[in-house]
Amino acid sequence: MRQMYAFLLTSLDGYHAGPGDELDWFRTDDEFERYSQDQGDVIDTIVMGRRTFEMMAAYWPTEQAYREDPVVAGFMNDLPKIVASRTLTSHPWGPTTFVADDVAAHLAAVKAEQGKDIAIFGSSTLVGELLPTGVIDELRVIVNPVVLGAGRPVFAGAAGPVGLHRTGVREFRNGNVLLTYRTMPGAST
Repeated sequence: MRQMYAFLLTSLDGYHAGPGDELDWFRTDDEFERYSQDQGDVIDTIVMGRRTFEMMAAYWPTEQAYREDPVVAGFMNDLPKIVASRTLTSHPWGPTTFVADDVAAHLAAVKAEQGKDIAIFGSSTLVGELLPTGVIDELRVIVNPVVLGAGRPVFAGAAGPVGLHRTGVREFRNGNVLLTYRTMPGAST
C-alpha cells in the first residue's frame, strides 16, 4: 500500500503561518531546495486544502516559478492534485480532483491503489483534521528557528490526540530542523 505523508513548516513556537497568514518567515537555502526537489521523485499525488491550493495555484504555473525552481514547478504542475474543499469544484490548474465530503475515505481509497507515495504539502488545518483518522502515515515537520508570537497553529483543527513515534531528525545548515514521525492514531502518547 502507498504511504501518505504530510510536509509542514512551523515556527519554533508552533505557528504554520503568521498573524496575517504571512509565510515570508520560512528559512530556505540550497540544502532545503534540494530536499524539496527530491520529494518529487517519491510521490505521484499531491493533497492540499483549499487555502493552500489557491496559494500554490497562483504561483507554481507562473514563468517566475519555472525560472526560480524548475524541478518543483514541474512536479507541482504535472502531478495529480486532490483538494479538500467545500467551495471549489473546478479550477484551471490541473489535473485536480476536488473532494467535499469524507476526505479521509477518499484518500484511503487512493492509498489502496498502485503508485508512489502521496504528499500533503502545507494545509495545516487539513492535516490536523486527518491525523486522528489514520490516513496519514508520517509527519515531516520542518521547525524554523524563529518565534512568531502569534499566527495560525501548525495543527489547527486537530480533532483529538494522536500518538507519534519519532523516526528521524535532520539538521539543516540554515538552522531548520526536520522532525519525522510515524503516526499512531488512537494512541495519546
